[in-house]
Amino acid sequence: MLATRSTKCPVAFVGAASALVVLITAVHVFMVPILPSSDYFGARGSISRPRNAIPGAGVVDSRLRGQFPSDPHGAVVFRGAPWKAEIGRWLAGCRANSSSVNVTEAIGSKRCGKGCSGRGVCNYNLGECRCFHGYSGKGCEEVLKLECNLPSSPEWPAGRWIVSMCAAHCDTTRAMCFCGPGTKYPDRPVAEACGFKTILPAKPDGPKLTDWKTPDLENVFTTNRSKLGWCNVAPEDAYSSKVKYKEECDCKYDGLWGQFCETRVECSCINQCSGHGHCRGGFCQCDSGYFGIDCSIPSARSLAYDLPSWLQPPVNLPYLKILNSTYINVNAIVQKKRPLIYVYDLPAEFDSHLLEGRHFKFQCVNRIYDDRNRTLWTQQLYGAQMALYESILASPHRTLNGDEADYFYVPVLDSCLITRSDDAPHLLMPRNLRLRSYHALEYYRKAYDHIAQQYPYWNRTSGRDHIWFFSWDEGACYAPREIWNSMMLVHWGNTNTKHKNSTTAYWADNWDHIPLDRRGNHPCFDPRKDLVLPAWKVPDPGAIWLKLWARPRINRTTLFYFNGNLGPAYEGGRPEDTYSMGIRQKLAAEFGSTPNKQGNLGRQHAADVTVTYLRTEKYYEELASSVFCGVLPGDGWSGRMEDSMLQGCIPVIIQDGIFLPYENMLNYNSFAVRLQEDDIPNLISTLRGINETQVEFMLGNVRQMWQRFFYRDSILLEAQRQKRLFSEEAPWSVEVSKLPDDDDVFATFIQVLHYKLYNDPWRQGLLQTKETGLPNICSRAS
Repeated sequence: MLATRSTKCPVAFVGAASALVVLITAVHVFMVPILPSSDYFGARGSISRPRNAIPGAGVVDSRLRGQFPSDPHGAVVFRGAPWKAEIGRWLAGCRANSSSVNVTEAIGSKRCGKGCSGRGVCNYNLGECRCFHGYSGKGCEEVLKLECNLPSSPEWPAGRWIVSMCAAHCDTTRAMCFCGPGTKYPDRPVAEACGFKTILPAKPDGPKLTDWKTPDLENVFTTNRSKLGWCNVAPEDAYSSKVKYKEECDCKYDGLWGQFCETRVECSCINQCSGHGHCRGGFCQCDSGYFGIDCSIPSARSLAYDLPSWLQPPVNLPYLKILNSTYINVNAIVQKKRPLIYVYDLPAEFDSHLLEGRHFKFQCVNRIYDDRNRTLWTQQLYGAQMALYESILASPHRTLNGDEADYFYVPVLDSCLITRSDDAPHLLMPRNLRLRSYHALEYYRKAYDHIAQQYPYWNRTSGRDHIWFFSWDEGACYAPREIWNSMMLVHWGNTNTKHKNSTTAYWADNWDHIPLDRRGNHPCFDPRKDLVLPAWKVPDPGAIWLKLWARPRINRTTLFYFNGNLGPAYEGGRPEDTYSMGIRQKLAAEFGSTPNKQGNLGRQHAADVTVTYLRTEKYYEELASSVFCGVLPGDGWSGRMEDSMLQGCIPVIIQDGIFLPYENMLNYNSFAVRLQEDDIPNLISTLRGINETQVEFMLGNVRQMWQRFFYRDSILLEAQRQKRLFSEEAPWSVEVSKLPDDDDVFATFIQVLHYKLYNDPWRQGLLQTKETGLPNICSRAS
């Protein structure tokens, strides 16, 4: 598993007067189902290898085959995981990530205009400001006016409904609604329904509705002592029931806690600003001399006062102070391990602003903070985007020198954009095609325009060494055509070999009608170049302490288990026939163990088969009591593969032409079952036909590799931050810290990138002549 950041032991020394040469030792070692479509792999043999290039898998594989033979399932095991033979053989034989290389890191010193006016952070490499939300200009000198409301009309006094809609005081730097001047608590939010009249239900058990056409100024602003308005209620009086208040009001904005938002708490920022700044609503306000979305990048100026963790004494501090006064760039030679990843410091509209301006604290983040600044992990499946981003930024695989990089990561936070799309006037969906999917496409295209125009790296390779993360329900289906050469990270590996159109049941995410001149004619996923990553799952301390993934076969008494929305035939089911592409509905019709609306069970229901829509607090326990667990789509991807692996249950995948996490890299024969959608009626008979030896073998593999579906690295980064604040560890921190050092999602991601760096036909022609750190057998022909 990954070493924690505190285990680094760097050594530094001073070089010539114009450059600082530092040597660092980094210790962060990362060290029969069928595939949905095997045709994608047929092209490997037809691509010729350029002269003088490092040999690909075919050359190296022939030398290592005798040393690392594949098992009867066609896998070669590397660090506990069964990989496809040629991949596992290369990773094992080439000792991936075991050797370091010298890398020159450039530490910039370019100043920014007006010091960014105290309203932003200077990028000392570019000499450009990243302005806080609501400010712009080269020196962040311009104050924007971002309205909360759309234009008003007689029918809609505050404009038609939108999330930011405000009947009180609008903070136009963030398009957020507050009580404002003249009230007892001017900084208290008046979010959404709080500011408008409530329509009582017509029936006793009916729901309350909000009258968005009628502001409720009385219940917001009144100073009557018997019924104070929301903006004037003292928390202690309300908690003691001395006064009444409007119950529809809530504390939705990040950085505030308590029913009345009376406690200011830590906001959610990327890596919580790395100890070199503070989080202001989602945007890191960095300490002097540091910059980047998480304040992790030093400048020549910061070296005079502070040193990052990878650049420690002995360093000639008086010399650095002189250097700082003249603003000379610093070059540091450090030891790192390939693959080296350069992370673009994009304009804030693509990441920080989306975090800083969100109207609901849980949106698109994997954690928030309670009234004691303790970490609360969220259930946001899209939190994987934040977790991976943090791990890359904090990793020794990251380089600040694009000329040294093997890969380029473009951090557009589409999970934030889509959840916020249409939530404020300045974030409205495009007028010509009002779809969230099209809104996201336009954001990705703008990011492409920025990096193609401002940096030299894209045009060198037509983007084939660039990486983009599409976290939403159908992945990269709506990726703009300009970036399709790049590697896409997704949770939805739909090759479109069977399901050729948008599969979502939500109209705003449908991508079928996006013009081809914008989207291009590409599938959602191409296994030759792309990768499916696991979704975010909360670190549950109870499940970890009980070691549910390790529960033995004898204690798994349920043959097959699936718990989830089963469609319109069941109470509370999604009404759309298109939901789950009809797959969950077919499963329930055959094996439903809970009666549907007509009181019927599935045609083949059985005592040891659970297919139910009933929610349970014992979900993890029930998964861990099962041998096989269903992995079916929801509205696009779902988190059922991760649920199965984390509780030690053998995944049964029913979604044709759709790749699951790492499925184009790992040997799924060794730990999963894939069933065709048309064979759903034969599901149980198929599972009963698998002998106990094979069942034990697959359970053993799941037990060995479950952490590869868990974002342990990002969780440990947070654990270290919390340990610096509190003497008593939270239960999740204690249990995750005690886990064995097995490879997690990030370690697996790095291993995949390392293999692709030297063996991926998609990258042929990009193989550089730089130092590799690999054994001779892997780095040149003998």
